[in-house]
Parts: sequence; C-alpha cells; structure tokens
Amino acid sequence: MRTLRPSAAVPAAAFLLSLGLPALAAQAPAAALPAGNAPSCVTVWEKVGTVTKTGYARNDCGYTLNLKIVWSHGTDGSCHTVRPGHTISSKVPRGIRGFDGANRC
Repeated sequence: MRTLRPSAAVPAAAFLLSLGLPALAAQAPAAALPAGNAPSCVTVWEKVGTVTKTGYARNDCGYTLNLKIVWSHGTDGSCHTVRPGHTISSKVPRGIRGFDGANRC
C-alpha cells in the first residue's frame, strides 16, 4: 500500500482548498460504511473473530422497529422486533460474507 508523506499531503489539501472544496480537503480516507435501509438512529457495527464474524444493530430510536442484519453473498439474519435500547445480532462464518448493516423488515 502506498502512503503519502506528510509533506506531500499538505500541498494536496491546499490545492483542494484553493478549488473551494474544504470538505474534501478535511476528509481522511475512510472504510466504506455499512449500508442498509434502517433509520439513522439505528447503530450498526461488526466484530470479527478468528472463525466467525458477528453483525450488530442497536435501536437508538424512540420507537420499536422490525430489523434484520444484512450480509452480502448469502442469507441475511432473521427479522426481529427491537424495542428502543435493545440490540440484535447475527453470526456467520468468516470468508466472503460482508457486513452490510441493518434493514427494516
């Protein structure tokens, strides 16, 4: 992987600022965020172990939702009724499956 020296990153940020793109200059490269059609008040995260990976979704909304964990390249988790403050999870074997967040169901 190629990394930029700090001295090389500063001129690039200055160039973006000169174009009137301050938001792009301030952004650091980030990993893709999990997608899904759950509302933004649902917090999602993934924990990867040595054999399995587990996707989580916590309902931080003020109302009850029906949610499921979404995985790429295979079957999604089952649909659960999730009250505010509660968390659901779905565990799959490590491999090509990717964590895609949570969907309403």
